[in-house]
This record gives sequence, structure tokens and C-alpha cells, in this order.
Amino acid sequence: MRERHLRRHVHASPGGAAVANRLRHWQRQLFYASGALLLVTGVVWLIVHYTRAADTLPSPVEPWLMRAHGLGAFAALFVLGALASAHVPRGWRLAERLGWQQQRRTGLVLCTFAAALALTGYLLYYLAPENLRPALGWVHSALGAAMAVLVAVHRSGGERA
Repeated sequence: MRERHLRRHVHASPGGAAVANRLRHWQRQLFYASGALLLVTGVVWLIVHYTRAADTLPSPVEPWLMRAHGLGAFAALFVLGALASAHVPRGWRLAERLGWQQQRRTGLVLCTFAAALALTGYLLYYLAPENLRPALGWVHSALGAAMAVLVAVHRSGGERA
């Protein structure tokens, strides 16, 4: 059992030494669960909001979707803070030492997108004037969709490394 656990969390470096930078189980589970909740609630909200007729009232489902989206955002911010304290700095050092430049690039873009998503989400909820909300909402949506793709790219690069 312990061997299987170590195999999942350890990469072999070119020199043969074992190095680890995998997420802990709880981090990985919370990261994917919050990401899935954010992606699903965001996409469903877009569909519900933009497929209704212009002269109809908003769907009663929309506020519940936004509440669930907010819950996912709090969980994602929590797990991103945990990643920022250990996974990111260690990955940065390992990328330098082991030549994992693709991992460093995708990780840096993921951190930038996460910050941009948090900022645009905050602006949408608290500060955006009504005339900017639609454009800012589409920027937020595009960043979220791109982040979902980039997470898969970053993960596949880590498995190859």
C-alpha cells in the first residue's frame, strides 16, 4: 500500500533521484471538485441566462446557480492558497533544476488566470457598473473555460515529466 502511494506521488529525475511535487490527495480532490462545480454552474448559468427571451424575467434557477458558483469559488480560493504555499514554489524550483520549462509556463499561466478569475468575479459581484457587466462576464467566462483546458495540459505535462 505504501509503495503504491509513493509511486503516485514521486517522479524520477533525469539523474535518477526521486522528486515529488504531486498534490496531496485532499488538495487534488478539493481542486477538482471545486473546479467542476465552478465550470458546471458557470456554463449552466450562461445557458439559462442567455437562452431566455429578452422580455422574460430571469429564471428562478439563476440565483441558486450563482450561490453554488460562489461556494465553489470559496473552495477554489482555499485550495489555491494551499497550492501557493507548497506546490507552486516547489514546482518552480524543480522546473529550474530538472528542465520542466513547459510545467513552469503552464503553472505560471494557471496562477495568472486564477488571479484574473478571482478579480473579475469580485468585480462582477461587487463593483462592475451595469454597462460593463456583460463584457466583464464574458471575459470571466472565457478565462474559466481556458483554465479548465490549461489544468488538463498542466497535469498531462506533469505525468510526462
